[in-house]
Amino acid sequence: MECELVYSPHDMMSQLTTLESVGVDGITVNICWGIVEANKPRHYNWEGYKQLFSIIRQLGFKIQVLMSFHECVGDDAHIPLPKWIKEIGQNNPDIYFTDSVGRRNTETLTWGIDEERVLGDRTAVEVYTDCMRSFRDEFDELFQDLSIFKVEVDLGARGELRYPPSCSGEFHFQCYDKYLRKSLEKAAETAQDSSWGTPPDCSTFFRDDHDYNSPRGMHCGYATDHQAERAAGFYDGYDPIGTMLRWHDAHLNFTCVEPDEFVWKVEEAGWVSGIAVSGQNAFPCYDRQGYGKILEVAKPRNDPFDRCIYSFTYRGLDQTLFEQHNLREFELFVKKMHGTQSPSV
Repeated sequence: MECELVYSPHDMMSQLTTLESVGVDGITVNICWGIVEANKPRHYNWEGYKQLFSIIRQLGFKIQVLMSFHECVGDDAHIPLPKWIKEIGQNNPDIYFTDSVGRRNTETLTWGIDEERVLGDRTAVEVYTDCMRSFRDEFDELFQDLSIFKVEVDLGARGELRYPPSCSGEFHFQCYDKYLRKSLEKAAETAQDSSWGTPPDCSTFFRDDHDYNSPRGMHCGYATDHQAERAAGFYDGYDPIGTMLRWHDAHLNFTCVEPDEFVWKVEEAGWVSGIAVSGQNAFPCYDRQGYGKILEVAKPRNDPFDRCIYSFTYRGLDQTLFEQHNLREFELFVKKMHGTQSPSV
C-alpha cells in the first residue's frame, strides 16, 4: 500500500476551487493507518498527505483530520489494516473482535488489547499514540499556523464508538476474544459476582420478553427499551460520555445529524456537559429538503440558548454534487450554515 495521490493535482485543484467559490471553510482528510504504517511497525510514510495538504493550503482552506485506525472502505477504496498487523492476527486472531461462535471481525482491533502488549513490544494504545505523534511531528508547521484546526480520533468500528457489526447478519455480541473475556472476568471479580464473568447468550438475551431477532445498530429499540444501547453499556444515557470528553477537553462528533429523537438526545448530552458538538450527514444529500433536516439539528431555531454545532462535515463529495442545480442548492445550504441566509429559506 503506497501513500500517494490517487487523483491528479489538476483535477483536485479544480474541485477545491469550486468548493471555495461556494463558501466552504475547510476540508476533512482521512488519515488511514493502513497506508501510513502499512508494512512495518514504526515505519511511517506521509508523502501523499504532504502533497494533499499542500494543495489544500494553496486555497486557504482549514484542515480537519480524522485519524483512522480501522479498515477504511468507501465507494472506490478498500484500505485494510496494516500488513504487519494482519501477520500478527494470523498467529493471534484474538486481537480482533470475536462473536460467540468464533467468527472474527478484522475491521478493527478489539478494545481488549488496548493495554495488552501483544503488537510486538507495544500495546494497541501505544501503537495508536506513536502513529499520531509521528503525524504531529511531521506536520508541526500546519499545527503552528492553525492550518490543521481540528483532529478527530477513531474510537472503533468505522471510526465510531461502538462494536463492529456481526459477521453473520444476525445480532451477536462481539466480546468473545480472550482479552475482552479476561477484562469481563476481572470486572466480575471486582464486583464479587462470578456470574458476571460469562458473556450472555445472545440467542436468549434479546428474546426473553421481546422480538429482538435482528437488531441493527445503536438506533434499534431506542423508542422502546433501548436494548442495543444497554447491551453496549450505555445504561445512563450519553451524559457520562459528555462528562468524560469535557474532562479531556475534547469535542463530541456525531456521525449522523439527520434528525430523530436519538440524535437530539446525543446532541443535548454534549451541550449540557459544556462541550462543543460537531456532526456530519450519514446519507448523501443534494436537495433543499434534505439540507433543511440537517439544519434542524445543526442550528435549532427554537433552542432557548441559541446553541448550534461547532462544525459540520459534508459527506458526499462526488460528481453529482458538482452538477449545476445541486451545486446551487449546496451553496445555499452553506450560506444558511454560516448564518447569511435564514434557516427557514
